[in-house]
Amino acid sequence: MSHDSVKPDGPETSGASKRPAAALSTADRAAVEPTAALVAVVVVGLALGLYAGAFADAAPDDDRSAARAALDRVEEAITVGGVVDPARMRRVEAPGTATAIELEAGGERWLAASGPDAPGPPEVRSPDAVAVAERRVTVRVAPGRNVRGTLRAVVWR
Repeated sequence: MSHDSVKPDGPETSGASKRPAAALSTADRAAVEPTAALVAVVVVGLALGLYAGAFADAAPDDDRSAARAALDRVEEAITVGGVVDPARMRRVEAPGTATAIELEAGGERWLAASGPDAPGPPEVRSPDAVAVAERRVTVRVAPGRNVRGTLRAVVWR
């Protein structure tokens, strides 16, 4: 075969039309409106913020959960018929090595501590050194007389 008999395949031989290629202007290119782009950036920022907040809230807080667990156990032990009986505080063994259980109602305070290392009353303990869980309860202060009070579990961190 000779070199003269081979023809290169190109527009001349393929029969394609010979239209000139149109130049694309900036108006023909895809673009996003500035308002839509701003909205998209704000939405992504809010989504990341919500995700980070939910992730931080989902992390367990061992100090608070220990205080809540102690509060749950003690409340179950000193509650009779939905009313907390302060006389039962004497029999409570405060859970944990450094835990204090406090009950305040009607101007009185009852305390059950796990030992000499347990946190003291609110006026003498450092708020930075303890985890506190508390809830409102009904307290029997006299036969047939109930008042609202606060049951609190205080745990050293």
